[in-house]
Amino acid sequence: MHSTNLLLEEPIRMASILEPSKTSFFPAMTKIVGTLGPKSRSVDTISACLKAGMSVARFDFSWGDAAYHQETLENLKLAIKATKKLCAVMLDTVGPELQVVNKSETPISLEENGTVVLTPHRGQEASSSLLPINFSGLAKAVTPGATIFVGQYLFTGSETTSVWLEVSEVKGDDVVCIIKNTATLAGSLFTLHCSQIHIDLPTLSDEDKDVIRKWGAPNKIDFLSLSYTRHAEDVRQAREFLSKLGDLSQTQIFAKIENVEGLNHFDEILAEADGIILSRGNLGIDLPPEKVFLFQKSALHKCNMAGKPAVVTRVVDSMTDNLRPTRAEATDVANAVLDGSDAILLGAETLRGLYPVETISTVGRICAEAEKVFNQDLYYKRTVKYVGEPMTHLESIASSAVRAAIKVKASVIICFTSSGRAARLIAKYRPSMPVLSVVIPRLKTNQLKWSFTGAFEARQSLIVRGLFPMLADPRHPAESTSATNESVLKVALDHGKASGVIKSHDRVVVCQKVGDSSVVKIIELDD
Repeated sequence: MHSTNLLLEEPIRMASILEPSKTSFFPAMTKIVGTLGPKSRSVDTISACLKAGMSVARFDFSWGDAAYHQETLENLKLAIKATKKLCAVMLDTVGPELQVVNKSETPISLEENGTVVLTPHRGQEASSSLLPINFSGLAKAVTPGATIFVGQYLFTGSETTSVWLEVSEVKGDDVVCIIKNTATLAGSLFTLHCSQIHIDLPTLSDEDKDVIRKWGAPNKIDFLSLSYTRHAEDVRQAREFLSKLGDLSQTQIFAKIENVEGLNHFDEILAEADGIILSRGNLGIDLPPEKVFLFQKSALHKCNMAGKPAVVTRVVDSMTDNLRPTRAEATDVANAVLDGSDAILLGAETLRGLYPVETISTVGRICAEAEKVFNQDLYYKRTVKYVGEPMTHLESIASSAVRAAIKVKASVIICFTSSGRAARLIAKYRPSMPVLSVVIPRLKTNQLKWSFTGAFEARQSLIVRGLFPMLADPRHPAESTSATNESVLKVALDHGKASGVIKSHDRVVVCQKVGDSSVVKIIELDD
């Protein structure tokens, strides 16, 4: 295992732990993805979420129709205008998710040691003895002794609202199970998860494709969260589908690793995807509990070294109903940051939780505290060693910019970029100061009209740790040799000063292209 990133070389004075934290314009370098839903879809609540630190809004199509999500998205746009805070949009697919349908919505009580039948005949009514499911191939996929888990929406791990089943026998298309714990299932839809069993369904279903075509494409989504990614081929097929939908060719695909099948093919999936989401709810069921931490640390390390964003889910489940996280959850958030995650994804906590804004704010504060003790020096050396020599031209410039910023104690790194790649490479080295990514729009044409690129690139950096984008005036090219770059730099510096990141006499490291050359320069600000 790789050594921890916790800064243990400098012992921390116990009394200093209690000192109040300094307020900062950027709540934390680690980003927060919030799932918008019933408790978080009004303009006022979304505005408060953005101010609290949410930078990516997730739309989960496991429930709710396109019209419902469209209404929420329109509210998000109004909130962005009102708060002047940029926010990216993530569409989360349903994928091969197995569901139990409870049309009557009557609570279903299941008693320990009793039996219940899972049937593909959806027309039947759900009861304590019969649960209709949306998959006809379950009987062929499972064998006696297999473990099945049923719970509402997302698994909470609470043994009163979710149930463990053990397959006792298969009768035709039906699966007879022994109930392992007493529970009450409430609501209209429950997720069903078969532990370590291959489900023969496509990763991107026809329903998913329909949603992407009719909702994702018109709304120019920034990220596609590909649920239940099991092979690299899943990502390739999704990318091929997106490439045929105009602007969605720029949409980044985040592979959601949810089971042992995805774990076994992790390296090939990472090579193909733009980022990774560790779906710990389902993984926690598929993996033995004592192995979950090991997979998290290993997966995050691989993502970090590849320079691809890694997102961790299921951190403060208890905040769905409570104003404060448990001690274990607070520590878990900090450890996710120290392990190297770029973003924390909040699901039920903001979707249907009672305290969506407070949850975002609390998670942001924990992340900020963890970042203070992140061993940046060790991390930098490890990353440089992993990359090896000879480095590519861009990698060399990025690592040099971070090293220079650390040596001169710069308050911020400003990076001019048009594709966003240079800024992401700088962020890969996890500098202790914010990276202000100045995205220079590029003019493109299809012979019928002109349009500018850059908005996608700016929003897609909102999921990368330490990266904060701003869109430059398109009249200032990124590779200018004239004074125009200086005027863009002035705008960036003014933005930094206004936000309190840059003060008089601060040093700033600037990374930009001048002609064919990439330049790293250090500037010291006057009064």
